Amino acid sequence: MSTERAPAAANPRRYPERPLIGVMAVVLRGSRVLVVRRGRAPMAGRWGFPGGLLELGESVAEGAMRELKEETGVVAEPAGTLDVVDSIDRDEAGRVRYHYALVAVRGLWKEGEGTPGDDAEEVAWLSRAEIAGRALPVAPALLALFDLALARQEDEKEGRNRF
Repeated sequence: MSTERAPAAANPRRYPERPLIGVMAVVLRGSRVLVVRRGRAPMAGRWGFPGGLLELGESVAEGAMRELKEETGVVAEPAGTLDVVDSIDRDEAGRVRYHYALVAVRGLWKEGEGTPGDDAEEVAWLSRAEIAGRALPVAPALLALFDLALARQEDEKEGRNRF
């Protein structure tokens, strides 16, 4: 097994010339959120929200819902942006190996239980306590985004609007 890095041309996401725009779908069913265990770098083996790169001509909401369906088979209706998360990974020399600006979109669940597809190795509906209690390897912003989605859901139940 070689320890040499693949040239950037082989994987344009690795050592990019500029940040890439990614989208994530944060979908709740009650107090549980849909998460996937990532199958590919970056974040391989970690739990996070279904997502991927935004495609040319696609809105952020469209991209997030497309990625959701491709990775899990779940269908949701976009319900606004939760946050934008910087994901920057550097190699041992300090060079930027990966750089994503990730837009988290809240989705209102419509149908589907979730089955692994695309680059998701595993899919689960988990509560916050289950995620924290299992000490799962998670993407850095997972719990903060989960909390934002839960707060928005509670606001809607109470008839409040934060914006």
